[in-house]
Amino acid sequence: MHHTLTMADFAVIYSPDFLSHDTGHFHPENAGRLKAVVAALEQVTWADRLDWRSPTPVPQRDVDTLIAHLHNPRYITALRELAHTGGGHIDGDTVVSDESYAVARLAVSAWLDGVDYVRSTGHSAFVLARPPGHHAVRDRGMGFCLFANAAIAAHYALEQPGIARVAILDWDVHHGNGTQALVEENVAIAYCSLHQLPGYPGTGHSSETGFHDNVLNIPMPPGSASDDYVTAFEHQVIPFLKAFSPDLLIISAGYDANAADPLASVNLNPQDYGTFTRQCLSVTDSILFGLEGGYDYDALSQSVLATIAACLEM
Repeated sequence: MHHTLTMADFAVIYSPDFLSHDTGHFHPENAGRLKAVVAALEQVTWADRLDWRSPTPVPQRDVDTLIAHLHNPRYITALRELAHTGGGHIDGDTVVSDESYAVARLAVSAWLDGVDYVRSTGHSAFVLARPPGHHAVRDRGMGFCLFANAAIAAHYALEQPGIARVAILDWDVHHGNGTQALVEENVAIAYCSLHQLPGYPGTGHSSETGFHDNVLNIPMPPGSASDDYVTAFEHQVIPFLKAFSPDLLIISAGYDANAADPLASVNLNPQDYGTFTRQCLSVTDSILFGLEGGYDYDALSQSVLATIAACLEM
């Protein structure tokens, strides 16, 4: 029987090429993260409602120009050369392999495809890509991140018809210092982050409010749990987003605030991300989720399932 896509289907933008960014077997941000999520999505009872899409190949869209709008051309060239000569470290945490430059550009393309999909359909989508992006600043990658995927996607979205305002919500347990730095001067972009503080990278104090009061940072102390996050969403995150009234909401969806995660000390559980997603859907149906952190395979996979299930009203 021929299966026609209904609008209830949920788009997942993914390529096995994202596995080729090789950080080494013992690096927390490794290809196994995506393999675990893909396996979980293929086994879930509503797997037939997922619309798997491949990202647009980099040569078919202007990825490099968009990256160069936000990143220093000298950094881009240095990253390309590092990959072409076999790879190495950008910093103690951030690894580049021979394929990483190509994969990072394809990840940007996937985030741009996500913008196009959400804009054209009015429905949510999930970009299941790596490397992540929210720590990458103009002049360098850091914190496992090479290019600022969410910030690039937000600036791209503003060039599209019908999108005048874009909000970014970053629920990764680490502050998206790169995203904030690359969007806070733009009055048409709002940025909101909940993150463990003290914690890497040490930025994201509540006093950081952007150039146009368009930034809301909500530091969460180590040991914060579901109730603390729900309170923050109800009293700060959702009112901030609704007041901004975005035409598109981009979520930097990191899942490392789970209690099981090895890289932080916040005690969420995967089902909390379903709760957060339902809250966000009260702001707009036009949500683009893009993967950031999350390093415990099971907690990561179950959190992605909870996020997508909430969009499918499961």
